[in-house]
Amino acid sequence: MKMKCLAGVAALAIGIAVSAGAAEHAPAVTLFNGQDFAGWKTVGSRSNQWQFGQAALDPTNPAKLLKTGPGREWVSSDKNVNLATEAEFRDCRLELEFMLAKDSNSGVKLMNIYEIQLLDSFGKAVAGKEDCGAVYKESAPKVNACKRAGEWQTLVIDFRAPRFDAAGQKTANARFVKVVLNGQVVQANVEIAHGTNVSKDVKEKPAGPVYLQGDHGPVAFRNLKLTPLDD
Repeated sequence: MKMKCLAGVAALAIGIAVSAGAAEHAPAVTLFNGQDFAGWKTVGSRSNQWQFGQAALDPTNPAKLLKTGPGREWVSSDKNVNLATEAEFRDCRLELEFMLAKDSNSGVKLMNIYEIQLLDSFGKAVAGKEDCGAVYKESAPKVNACKRAGEWQTLVIDFRAPRFDAAGQKTANARFVKVVLNGQVVQANVEIAHGTNVSKDVKEKPAGPVYLQGDHGPVAFRNLKLTPLDD
């Protein structure tokens, strides 16, 4: 096993569960232990209002989420802080489940700057560059695969990090090799020459954290797993 495939993973320091990955790659790493925030840091000026439990739509207000009981899900009932892993990763497959409240907005960023949009886009005939499954403001999803608000949705991202030479000059752009939303391919071989949206001018690096957006609206996450795919 090449040690560079696991660069920074030890920083998770949470007794992470490791499951068997593909034989040619490093093992998959469970990023979320369902009990605390070990291995993660908060990003933003708001106080941390994430809760651990079971997520569901608020029956009195579908634009909100509730923690309905004990469980192993991260639940944010309103605008909140963002979360980022302490560990940094390069090429990877990221798998997770998410739930959105009605009209809510979130996102998953690879290496802190390359975002796949999460949005309550259910029912739209044509999905655009700001809808669920988009490479945010860069590439619209091939199909609107978004489920209804309050339903758990699956997201699988195969990501290739940008390449740099020994002098630090970029030799290849980052690329979303494949993004699958609820079992449907929404992105395939999308190359991106810079970070998305507000990160467009951020300096690119060979590795970076996984970033979950919590400051745009109610969202819940569970079953986060990352498999390093470095050569």
